[in-house]
This record gives sequence, C-alpha cells and structure tokens, in this order.
Amino acid sequence: MFLPASFFIGLRYSKSQRHSGFVSFITFFSIAGIVLGVASLITVVSVMNGFEGELKKRILGIVPHVVVNVKPSTDPVTAGSKVFNNWHETREKLLSLPHVTYITPFLQSEALIQSNKALQGVLLVGVFPELEQHNIINTHMVLGDLVSLNETPYSVVIGKALAYKLNVTLGDTIRIVLPNKTVFTPMGRIPVQRTFTITGVFNVGSEVDGSVVYMHSKYGAKLLKQKGDGISHLRLYLDDAFNAETLTEQVQSEFTELEFITWKNSQGALFSAVKMEKNMMWLMLSLIIAVAAFNIVSALVMVVIDKQGEIGILQTLGMNRKNILHIFIVQGVSNGVWGVLIGTILGILITLNLNIILSTIGLSILGPAFSGQNLPVNLNISNVAVIIFSALFTSFLATLYPAYRASKTLPAEVLRNE
Repeated sequence: MFLPASFFIGLRYSKSQRHSGFVSFITFFSIAGIVLGVASLITVVSVMNGFEGELKKRILGIVPHVVVNVKPSTDPVTAGSKVFNNWHETREKLLSLPHVTYITPFLQSEALIQSNKALQGVLLVGVFPELEQHNIINTHMVLGDLVSLNETPYSVVIGKALAYKLNVTLGDTIRIVLPNKTVFTPMGRIPVQRTFTITGVFNVGSEVDGSVVYMHSKYGAKLLKQKGDGISHLRLYLDDAFNAETLTEQVQSEFTELEFITWKNSQGALFSAVKMEKNMMWLMLSLIIAVAAFNIVSALVMVVIDKQGEIGILQTLGMNRKNILHIFIVQGVSNGVWGVLIGTILGILITLNLNIILSTIGLSILGPAFSGQNLPVNLNISNVAVIIFSALFTSFLATLYPAYRASKTLPAEVLRNE
C-alpha cells in the first residue's frame, strides 16, 4: 500500500535522536503520562465496575427490585389493614409480566431482638421458605438452612454479623419484642414478645447481615396478631433491576388497586453515589492524559522551532502546507499511539492480576476486617475501547496547534540565514 512521504517523514522525526535533551525529556514524559493515565483508568474503572456489580448482586439480591402493596382502603372497617388477602391470584397475574423472573410473598415489621448479652433493632421478615429457593440468603447459608423454618416452629434465620453482636449461634434461643404492639396482662400493658430458636445463619457480606431476621410467615402473623398468613407485600425479582422503573410505569394503569415501589426508593441514593464517584474517578484520571497531551504540545512546538530549516527545505522541494501539517500530526500521534499501546497492555495486566499483586506486597485496600476477600474486578472491553479512543483523540488534538505553526513557516525567511 502506497503511503505519502509526509507519513514517513513524521515517523522519522518521532524516532530521531537529534532533539535537544530538554525536548527528549518532555517527549518521554508525555508518553509516560499517557501510559500512566491509560493504565490507571483501565485499572480503576475495572475495580469500580466490580464494586458496582457486587452492590447490584449483594444489595439488590436481597432488597426487592419492586415491592407491591395494597393501597390503603377507604372502607372504615378495613382501613389501616395491610394484609394482602388475594396475593395468590395477584402473584399469578404479575408473573406473566415482562422482565419478571419470580415473585415471593412476605410480611415485615420492625422489632427488637434480645439475647442474654445484647439487644438489637432489626427488620423482621416473614417468608415461605419453599418459595425462597432463588433468594440470595438461601445460597449464602453458613449454618443450617432456610427450609428449617418449615421444620421447627417459632424458629428464625439470622445474619452472621447479628449473631456475632448477640453472641449466639445455631440452636440458641433469642427473644423477639415488638415495641409497637402491646397486650394487656395482670402487670399492665407490655410489648408483644416471644422466644424463637435460631435454626440458620447466613453471610451475604452486606449490611443486611446485621439488620434482618427471617422467620416463617405463619409464625410471623401469629406474633403480629394477624389472621391467616399475614402476607402484606409481594417481592418482584426482575431479569435486570434497572428495568424496575419501566415495568412499574407500564403496569400501574392495569393494577390500579396496587402500589408499586421500586428499589430506587430505598437504595437509589447509594447507587447514585457510586455512579458519581465512578464519574469523578474518570474525570480525575483523565486529567493525567490531558497533562500528557500538553506535554506533547510543548515538545512538538520545540521540534517545530528546531526543524525550521528542514521545513523550509521541504517546502522548496515541493511540499505544500498540508503535507507539512501531516508530518507533525503523524509525529505527535505516533507518540500518543505508543503511550496508549503500552498503557493499555500494562493496565490490562495489572487489572487481571490486581489481587495477586496486592497480596504479594501485603496491601489490603478493604481493610483488616475484609482481609480474606479479594477486590471485585470487572474488565469491560467497551470501557477499554472508550479509554483508548479518548486518549488517541486527545493526542491528535494536541498535535493540531504545533502542526499548524509548522505549516505557516515561510521558507524564504528561514532559509535566508542558512
């Protein structure tokens, strides 16, 4: 394939060792800056993607993607009742909706859980264990299992963090107190309470481990003094949690008697904060590439000044301003290509071996409490492509001004004293 002479001259200039020491110094650090910026961006963005994926998996694996409630009744007889009487029929209808993978009924209430050592506020969740096989809790049991709620009356499954706070383990008994519900006794009005047996311990690795307690819905209803199974909500799990808003907009008009609440109401702020932090990391690390691009400008300006005589000679040999422009664009972009290529290879190698590198040097970014866990890393090819294109485009923009200066050289003036 035939390439113009300006391309070969530009490459020759980029490889030339005849620059002054200062120009070579700036050129080296412009390439090094691009290498550092690209490698850092690939590594940090991959880690941020990993953290976002873990949040999506761990938090949204437990928090319902969509919660369905019955709207408050206007009937004075049933006003204030939160029990979902016809949840079986409603569940079957909702299962036919697009993006809905499965639905589980549950009841919930705030409560206090007490052991001989401590007292802790928790969220009490009543479930049907046979319908919770897809629940992330069921796949992260460290002691016992979720099905034990069917086998043992008045039993609970708690998180590992909560078990540690209460100093209890499998088979121990704890007391659950409902401070908002009271009963009359010969001693006066006291909160509703009952002892439960611990038949399972889970460890998801999130704040849920220390704040949620699971029990069978039947016994939860009895504790709450409700009739039937006490189901008050339906938990919808979707193929993608980020389809929740779209789904609720589509079905709100069809199910007018129901209220749909998405995960963004409770966890949206957390994911927005993670997204903002990720964008800020993009911006800060992109500044490294921008600084390197300014170094390319400085180096090329000095090369243009140093090559004034050669530019004049090339013009007298027949090269026009466009050819001169191409020479210095090729020279600057070639430095950018080398920086992006080395930075991409280095960034991918660091990303794929990040946990090995951290363990080798004995550094634990997550802290001593999570010393046994690896950093979540998700190398996204599309993100790498965006980083490569952005760095190359920035390098190209950096060459335009010096190349324009070179194309404006007047051969008669520069060759007058040659």
